[in-house]
This record gives sequence, C-alpha cells and structure tokens, in this order.
Amino acid sequence: MITVMKFGGTSVGSPESLQRAADIIIKGEGNKVVVVSAMSGITNFLIKEAEGLPETKNSLLEEFEKKHIDVANQLLSGDRMAEFMKDFNARAASFRELLDDENASKDPYFKDNITSQGERFSSLILSHLLRASGANSIALTSEDCGIYAEGRPLSGSADLNKTESMMAIKVRPYVNDGIIPVITGFYGIKSDGAPLTFGRGGSDYSAAVVANAMNADLLEIWTDVDGFMSADPRIIPDAIKIDEMNFGEAAELAYFGAKVLHPRTIEPVRMKHIPLKVRNSFKPEEPGTIIHHLRKPKDDLLRSVALKTDLSIIAISSAEIAFHPEMVARIIEKISENEVTIYLISTSLSTVAFLVHNNDIKSILSKLNTLEPGDIERIEVKNDMALVCAVGDNLLSKCGVSGDIFTAVKEARANVEMISEGASDVSLNFVVPMSKVTEVVRILHSKYVGGGSDERL
Repeated sequence: MITVMKFGGTSVGSPESLQRAADIIIKGEGNKVVVVSAMSGITNFLIKEAEGLPETKNSLLEEFEKKHIDVANQLLSGDRMAEFMKDFNARAASFRELLDDENASKDPYFKDNITSQGERFSSLILSHLLRASGANSIALTSEDCGIYAEGRPLSGSADLNKTESMMAIKVRPYVNDGIIPVITGFYGIKSDGAPLTFGRGGSDYSAAVVANAMNADLLEIWTDVDGFMSADPRIIPDAIKIDEMNFGEAAELAYFGAKVLHPRTIEPVRMKHIPLKVRNSFKPEEPGTIIHHLRKPKDDLLRSVALKTDLSIIAISSAEIAFHPEMVARIIEKISENEVTIYLISTSLSTVAFLVHNNDIKSILSKLNTLEPGDIERIEVKNDMALVCAVGDNLLSKCGVSGDIFTAVKEARANVEMISEGASDVSLNFVVPMSKVTEVVRILHSKYVGGGSDERL
C-alpha cells in the first residue's frame, strides 16, 4: 500500500507542527510518500521580497536562512544538525547563485524560481527530522523527482504522463526500499529544467499529481481543519463536518468557496479513482472527510452550502451578440489575458455577463477598451456580489429542487442576479448581493442540510 501524505504550510509552520507531522508520518501504515508546502508565511515573504530585487537580495537571504535554521535548531542537534546544515548550505548556495545572476530576472519564469524556494527548505527540515526520529527518509525536489509542468509563468499544469514515467524511475525505488521521500510541493519543472509553479495553494495539486504518478492507494491532505463542512462555521455556527463526499461534490465546493482544498486537487486522483482524505494535523485522532468515486447517497436535499464573496457582474451589450460567437470569443480572450478567473457566464440575445472578482474589474475594463469601437455598445458593472454554491446528491435530477432553493432565497428577501444550473449535476450556483448572502446561506442550511430537508414539501 502506498499513501501520499501532504502537509500544508500551517502543518509545517513551527517546530511543534513539524514534530507533529513527523509523528503522523511515522505512525502511518504502509509505504509513504510525503509532499510539503513552504512553512506558513514564507511564500508570501518571497513574493513580497521578489518585487524589490536586486536591492532586497541580502535582506531576503538573511531573513530566509535565519527562519529555517532557527526552526531546525529547535528540532535537531549534534551530528543530525551537522548533516542538515551540509544539505542546507548546498541548497542555500543555489538560491544565492540565482539571486546573484543579473540575467536571471529577465527570464519570464524568474518569479516561479524565487517563490518555489520555500518548499525546498521545509522538505529538508522534515526529512532530517524523520531521520532523527528513527525513520529512513530522503529530501527530494521536483527536479529530483521528474515532476514535469507546462504552461504560463506562475500558472503551470502537470504533464501527468511524463511525470508518471519519470517518478517510476526516480522515486519508486526509494519507496520499494522502505525509504520515505519528502518532496517539494507547489511546482514542477519545464522541459528545460526551469521551475514552474502551479499557482497559489498549488501544493495540494502537487500531492495529487504525485499520487497519480505513483498509482497510490490513498492521498491524505493534512491541513488545519477537520475536513469539509456543511457551511462555513464562521457564518453557520452549527455547521457539521461531512464524513464522506464524491469527487464531483468536493470539486464544486472547493472551486466555489470552501477553502479546504485547492480545486485542482481532485482531477489527478479522480482519473485513477484514488481516494482522498482531508485531515487535521492538529487533531490527528479525527477521521476527517473521505472523498472517493462512489458513496452512499443521503436523503438530505443539500450536502453543503458554500459562498464566495467580493465579486462583481460585468455585463457587456452588443446588438444580437448571441449570433456573433466570434465576438464573445474575443471578449472572453480579453478578459482572460491577465489570468482573471471567470466564475459564471450568462448570455442573452444582446448581452453576455461575467462574474469576476471585484479587484479584476479595472483591468478587465482596460482590456475591453482595446476591442474595436463598434464591437461593444454598453458595459454595466454591479459590484459587491456573492456567489452561493448549493451542493447535493444528483441535485438537478430531483423534481422541484430549484423552486425549493429559490423559495429560501425569497425568504431572505434577496434578488437572484445570475444563475448557473445544469453545468454540473451536483450543484446549483447563483449570485445574490453581498448584503444578503449570509441570510441566504443561513436559511438554506437550516432548511435543507443535515436533516432539515423534511421541510421541503
């Protein structure tokens, strides 16, 4: 049995957290492969400092090195600390060489290289800690493993086939010998060997890629929450933990607001039907949420209600736009140029509307102004919107489900600004003003989650 165990930033963010992670790994059954994020706060620090290079080079290195050595000093001693420092100094020298290279910053993937440094050092500390705890372990970078990626800077995707072939050669022999590889999350390498990151929160995705490549029996995502919840407990105090979900439900919730799992994590494991568990490294006794291909259906109308706030609707009008798909394609291309995420799209005869983050409106308007003058007649923006994602078993095959949900919305005295129904058979997504979203979620959760669905007819 092979289990891939991923530990997030808070789970390796302090000496105590690292020791807890090491204990969890050692107690785990079967052969293990570990994937780690940078220590909490490190990636944000690197992103900020990268903006000031080369002037910030020395202060960046000094603070970065001190942070990791201080943590290691609290966990390791004697010969083990000396061995750690030998490996540490080799990786630190490579980092310094990168910062000293005056031409490196001209590479469009330079920031990928800078921001992926944190994982190289958190993995080193954890691997040496495992050895100090009596396990056999080796720290491996994505370069060492052959985790290949392709795509634009700061937004890569794994080449799953190539990664599987390379990891069979470079990683599986360690696992077969009972050695625990501790692998850098967050990034892969391009065909030329240069680092390419998978986007913020991409270490979850990295772990799923590794699980796919290793044909693992289980992927465990160790984080700082107990699992998926029926709603955000900060909004719904009586929200309950979801013990079991299928891949589709988890993907919808992750994409539309549940901050438990990076939404891209699902697909690499779904492809091979690899079960995924979300568990709390601060409460290792808790079973967490298991996500897999099949599960026993529930009678509740809804499994969970998620929300995403601080969104805007941008509506673009042009005569009979529905009969000019090439114009819609140009509009979408312009909106997407700055890596803008589009959460919903709605069309009519003369209008196409997009749901995006409030912060993206300014850049979108700037891009749209570069279209031909006659393409667009009018642009309207509605700010401060919120997206509600209602998830349930075969939701859209149930007669009257939309009516039930929107009756609850009416009770909250909220206007529905956009609707997405039918794109997924497990979710119904709609947009309401931010001022009303908390009440909408409260009513939906009260009526239809965790036993409330007996009120629906």
